[in-house]
Parts: sequence; structure tokens; C-alpha cells
Amino acid sequence: MALTPQSSQAFMSEVDDELRRDRLTRFWTRWGLIVGALVVIVLAAFGGYLYWQHHRTQAAAADGEQLQSAYDALAENDTKTADAKLKTLAASNVDAYRALAQFTQADILLQKDDLKGAAARFATIANDASLAKPFRDLALVRQTMAEYDTLKPEAVIARLGGMAVPGNAYFGSAGEMVAIAYLRQNKRAQAGRLFGQIASEKDVPDTLRQRAVQMAGVLGVDAVGQSEDTKTQ
Repeated sequence: MALTPQSSQAFMSEVDDELRRDRLTRFWTRWGLIVGALVVIVLAAFGGYLYWQHHRTQAAAADGEQLQSAYDALAENDTKTADAKLKTLAASNVDAYRALAQFTQADILLQKDDLKGAAARFATIANDASLAKPFRDLALVRQTMAEYDTLKPEAVIARLGGMAVPGNAYFGSAGEMVAIAYLRQNKRAQAGRLFGQIASEKDVPDTLRQRAVQMAGVLGVDAVGQSEDTKTQ
């Protein structure tokens, strides 16, 4: 706490000036170099942080322009140019742009009916621990979609079971695939229950909800009323 002017004067009058100077001299003789070095280190670290922030901002802006340029090339059906730009961005240090570039690469492969190649690209995203979980979860859903016909039902359930729950961002897509996997295992009750949950989920796309209502009905679950209630909420 800072001393008031009055207390400061009282303090100074109690301390011998010569002794005070001697103490200061001994302190700087012993610790001056260390304190000075620490100040230099702190200032250097702060300067480095500011430079890093500036460099990162510039890199992100450049990556954004590169991604937009790739999308523009795709809009003009210039896949060669787009591929070259996306390949560079797929190694970006900016997580969001790296993920978006890799998702776009996978989508291009899907358009070419290269399901195996697309699945491998999605798997790369899903297994990238440096990316945020929503990116990895979406990639796992897309990977499973691409590989669905070649996967055993238990593999689908093991992969997506944790996302096939109401409230999850990818409940609709993951839940539908898990429900169909249950059907392939002849577990009609589990499949019907899950289709019913999808039908009553308000954040699920309408087309997916309609399929869920139909499938739930086939399996003996009346999801029509639930779906109508959800639409009116």
C-alpha cells in the first residue's frame, strides 16, 4: 500500500539517510544484474508475444483469402487450382482453416464418388487431436457416412453411439445411422425407440424427422404426434 505524504515524511525522519543509501547500494550491488536481466527477459517475452499475435493475425487473414480463392475456383469448376490452394491450407497452423480445407478436399472426393479417399480425409480430421471436438465429431459422422455400406453394425454403434443421444449437435445424423445399424442387428425395439427420439427432436432437419416418423411407425412406435408437437414448439 502506498504511503500518504504525511506518513512518508514521518518514516523518512526516522531513517538515517546514510544508512538508507548504504542499504540501496548493497541491494543493487547484489541484485541489480539479476533484476535488470529479468526486466529484459519480461520485455523481450512481451515483445515476442505481440509479434506472435501480429504474425498469427496476418497468417489467419492470408489463409482466409486463400480459402476464399479456392472456393471461387471451385465455383468456376477449376478443380486444379482449387486443389493446389486447398493442399496448402490443409497444412495451415490455423485450426479452423486447416479443418475447412480438409473438409472441402473430402467433399470434392465425394463428388468424384471416391468414397474411400473421402473417408480417409475425414478420418484425418477426426483423429487430429489439436482440432476442437465439434470439428472431430462432424468428421467422424461424415467418415461413417462414406464408409457405411462397408461397416459392420457394431462398428457404427461403437463409433456414433455417444453422439446418438438427444441434445447432441449431431444427434440426427448419428442417431439415424445407429438406428439403422440396430435394424441390421434385428434389434427392432432399440431402433424404433431411437427413431422416435429423432422424430421428437426440434433441432433435427425436417426431411430427417419425416424419415424418422415413418421408420418409427413401421417399427410400432407412434412418433407422428411427437413430431407435430415438436413443430409447434
